[in-house]
Amino acid sequence: MTLKVKVTPRSPRTEMAGEMADGTLKIRVAAPADKGLANEELCGFLARHYGVARAQVVVISGQTATRKLVRIELPR
Repeated sequence: MTLKVKVTPRSPRTEMAGEMADGTLKIRVAAPADKGLANEELCGFLARHYGVARAQVVVISGQTATRKLVRIELPR
């Protein structure tokens, strides 16, 4: 499964913040956008949310942007 995500770093807590008109998920993360910390927190959050291992969630584009494309390998 591939998700479009808009990330807001340095938020008070990590949480879903809704959905944009084009279907992009808005997610707030508490980690700063420094040295990949926000990406790591985003992937961990999505792994917990979808009930998969952290290794099954990968940012495939937008590593340094607020808009990202994330792949989640769901169990078959």
